[in-house]
Amino acid sequence: MATDPELHDRAAGLPDREIDPSQAGQSVDLEATIARQVRQYRIAAGLSVGEMATRVGISKAMLSKIENAQTSCSLTTLGRLAVGLGVPVTALFRGVDAELEAVFVPSGHGAQIVRRGSRVGHLYELLGALRGPHKRMEAVLVTLTEASEVFPLFQHPGTELLYMLEGTMVYGHGEAQYTMRPGDALQLDGEGAHGPQELLELPIRFLSVTAYGDHGPG
Repeated sequence: MATDPELHDRAAGLPDREIDPSQAGQSVDLEATIARQVRQYRIAAGLSVGEMATRVGISKAMLSKIENAQTSCSLTTLGRLAVGLGVPVTALFRGVDAELEAVFVPSGHGAQIVRRGSRVGHLYELLGALRGPHKRMEAVLVTLTEASEVFPLFQHPGTELLYMLEGTMVYGHGEAQYTMRPGDALQLDGEGAHGPQELLELPIRFLSVTAYGDHGPG
């Protein structure tokens, strides 16, 4: 029966395996991901560290090291952990290669963009957009002033959230109308025709956040 290299090293009094300095950063990221996943799955299963260690067949101290990213797991140990947690081995690596994107836009520094309505006084300030293989989100600050006019309705893929910051307007979506004041929020299906119908109290400022599906606009 094959023995776990970690158990063999520990029994022989050998130190933890050394990491090639050129791979240190990658190894640390991998160990941190495995540590996080093992801990989350263990807690979700309602198991203590001791119970999980017994189920997997490793020492409590070794499991504690794994959950604190203080050691590198052998494939044998990873397999035991996955079986003990009832998840595929790949679940323990989930997120290790993910690039987490963030967009920070200081106040007043959003890029002004041209859209339908720009020529009738609608000001659009792009606050950032997140793109990925299965998601895209775009946030825009919309400002309407005395120079603004009501414009034909919009239609687009995805779901849109409007959050009213200033002023009062009547906003239409399909056959429905909503009088929106500061603090009001409206979530709508972008495929339905929508847009401001009456500008009641100017200036008007609202945040528009659109989340697109897999086939959102490029």
